[in-house]
Amino acid sequence: MGKPNIPEKAAQNSPEFSVVVSCFNEELSIMEFHQRLSKSLNNLDRTYEIIFVDDGSADTTYEKLKEIYHKDKNVSVVIELFKNSGQAEATTAGISFAKGKNFIFMDSDLQISPEDLPLLMNEFDKGYDIVGGVRKNRQDSIHRIIPSKLANVIMRKASSSKFSDFGCTFKIINGKLIRAFNMNAFNILNQMHIISHAKKCQEVPIQHHKRKYGKSGWKFKRLMEFNIDNMVVLSQRPFQMISFFSLIFGCLIILRILFYWLVSPLQILKVVTPTSILIFVLFSMFVIVSILCIIGEYVTRVFVVSQRKPKYIIREILKRDYE
Repeated sequence: MGKPNIPEKAAQNSPEFSVVVSCFNEELSIMEFHQRLSKSLNNLDRTYEIIFVDDGSADTTYEKLKEIYHKDKNVSVVIELFKNSGQAEATTAGISFAKGKNFIFMDSDLQISPEDLPLLMNEFDKGYDIVGGVRKNRQDSIHRIIPSKLANVIMRKASSSKFSDFGCTFKIINGKLIRAFNMNAFNILNQMHIISHAKKCQEVPIQHHKRKYGKSGWKFKRLMEFNIDNMVVLSQRPFQMISFFSLIFGCLIILRILFYWLVSPLQILKVVTPTSILIFVLFSMFVIVSILCIIGEYVTRVFVVSQRKPKYIIREILKRDYE
């Protein structure tokens, strides 16, 4: 077992790594997870802090996190959210209190082994901005794997990267990349945006296990909603994109009419057929859709900016204040 890694006061104010862990209904796994994570971190012989965020669990997860907090001085922050807000939201809450130079992210459900942390750390030490785990031989159901693969395709296109497993939360990321986005309750973590701004990225194969306790919060419906959100992000101006294609189709129809008139000059305006009426209707429809999409983009942007609703709210926080 590795030696205890209780940092000096200076290191506590700015440890090398902040380990941010979101938890949801993990009362059966959280103690084992903390023990294994701490052992792996101590063996790395790096200064670190652990930040746990309880994402509105309905069980005794938060009570167990408080117990861990009082026993382990390296657990610097424990946060309880009012309700289940989502993994990205919970992680953002943890980031906002982190002091580490760099970040380590992972789940607490033990589907990913904390013992694989050295594999990622070895690559990060080579100078990569982001090192992520790739889950080989995934032990999830087909209902999770299919939407996950779709999400990987969408996010890969949107981020212009070669990442193959965006859904794996096990990552080490340069702190400058994280803090550049100034994340808070109104500006939630989006790893796709972060990866899109990273020049040097690497992935490492890691173990993936069947879930030992409880059920995953990522249901099929939630995964599909996540994919729809990413599809919107894929085109940063979705309404403009629809507008553009509408105008293209409208122009093609006009060109078709002009071509017909050129090859049949004697037929101009002499006969109004159902086909010609349909063509003009289609053209008008595309032009109207194009205009409505432009208006829609403007209205949507104004609406989004005007909404200042927090994506998460902290109920309680335990935090160490070092001098």
